[in-house]
Amino acid sequence: MKEAIELVRESSPAVFYVLAALFGICVGSFLNVCIYRIPKKESIVVVPSHCMSCGKKLHWYELIPIFSYIFLRGKCSGCKAKISPQYCIVEATTGALWALVYFVKGAAVDTILIQLLVSALLVIAVIDARTKEIPFPVVIFIAVLGAIRIIFYHESWRDIVLGPVVMAALFLAIIFISDGRAMGGGDYKLCTAMGLFLGLKLTFLGLVIGCILGSIIHVARMIIQKVGRELAFGPYLAAGFAISALWGAQMWSWYVTKFFSF
Repeated sequence: MKEAIELVRESSPAVFYVLAALFGICVGSFLNVCIYRIPKKESIVVVPSHCMSCGKKLHWYELIPIFSYIFLRGKCSGCKAKISPQYCIVEATTGALWALVYFVKGAAVDTILIQLLVSALLVIAVIDARTKEIPFPVVIFIAVLGAIRIIFYHESWRDIVLGPVVMAALFLAIIFISDGRAMGGGDYKLCTAMGLFLGLKLTFLGLVIGCILGSIIHVARMIIQKVGRELAFGPYLAAGFAISALWGAQMWSWYVTKFFSF
């Protein structure tokens, strides 16, 4: 069976990219549930899917990712309230991310873990952008993924152990020095969980990338959109950690080779 799958993967790689994207789109549908319900403290499992405006329970054909939005023309079949395009965007983005992770990492256990990681980071990015709060349950989920990843994949026990410890100490120091103005508690918890998943080097790299992205994009928004100085850091951290999870090892190796090889 394994040989047959490998043969198909080598002869028709596009099939696996499409499958990865389709699985991702389906996961994206669940991510939308998390994005809308977690801030409201609603159950993401027990409560059936319903219209956010009138509470109408959705039929099975109204739950098909992307296509149901197109079929319903972006409106609830009951109250005709407009459905946010965020549903489609999150589903399509998740599908693209799952295919991208498979493209970069190939067929491996680590690929599945990173696909789940980027899904969790997407939830964090959207919720923090909307509410300026990073949901703790999603942070716990990332920490659990990190613990599982240690079992299947790790390069250095020292790096893995130091990751959450050093990141927690660093952020606690920043929060203490700035009296909580520079970083929020959610940022600190996210970086600690990411330290367990990525280890110290790649978590620090993701933090640096997130800071650079946040600085450039938010300054541009301040100039163009006239937004205030306060920003939700979660989306930039999420992007930085996703980049580090996918290409961080190569980026770190390039940096060390470029500047520290004699």
